[in-house]
Amino acid sequence: MNRTRRQRGITYLGLSVGLLLVLGPFLWTALSSFKPEREIRRDPPTFWPETFTFGNYAELFDRVNIGGAFANSMVVALVLVATNLLFCSMVGYAFAKLTFRGRDLVFGLVLVQMAIPAIVLMIPQFVLIAKLGMVNTFIGIILPTMVTPLGVFMMRQFISDLPDELIHAARVDGAGEFRIFFRIILPLCGPPLATLGLITFLGSWNNFLWPAVVAQSEEMYTLPVALNILNGHEGTHYNLLVAGSVVVIAPILFLFVFLQRFFVQGVATTGIK
Repeated sequence: MNRTRRQRGITYLGLSVGLLLVLGPFLWTALSSFKPEREIRRDPPTFWPETFTFGNYAELFDRVNIGGAFANSMVVALVLVATNLLFCSMVGYAFAKLTFRGRDLVFGLVLVQMAIPAIVLMIPQFVLIAKLGMVNTFIGIILPTMVTPLGVFMMRQFISDLPDELIHAARVDGAGEFRIFFRIILPLCGPPLATLGLITFLGSWNNFLWPAVVAQSEEMYTLPVALNILNGHEGTHYNLLVAGSVVVIAPILFLFVFLQRFFVQGVATTGIK
């Protein structure tokens, strides 16, 4: 009994240390957003603010169009979530339950694309977007990632485990493929859809490089691009950057808290390790 308690105590201690290591940078960032610039640059640094101020947030909103950038990020993220949930699940259903010539070859190409770094595709994608006249537009930011290989793989893995009898019974009753997909398959895909939605939202919300290339005016900047204005010729304003980081992180934490149960369940049921 004592040995069991000792092992449990060691486990809890290890988990607590790991939790502190993970949360430490986030806590330091959140607390530093209330520190003046000189205190952030102090060596050695302080953890708890000695001078507590809200001036960083006031100056941030004064120097950067946070409201417009927040709205742009939200529009891009929500559209990408909606398109990925719809199209990735449709493609995943086709790979999992439909039989057509070249299915395995096409799915293999999707898996190969998962191994290609996004930076490799950036130049041809930008050339294509420019020729289509979509530079400095929402559709130019959104189009390249409306469907992702990871999303297709996730949905295919989950839908493959659904009973074929459900689909056969629906076909016997005269249901077409679209009706089967929207009335039978999609309602059963709650956990992977929540996982895919969260992953897509995180990727879009934190994406800097592609929006920075396509968005060429402040009116089209997303949050990460707008915060880059603070890295100007005058030097880096760390007090404003940490305040901006808190603004960027807050919606993600809020979303994850409400979807964490579905996220864990979705990862466990889609073959992702």
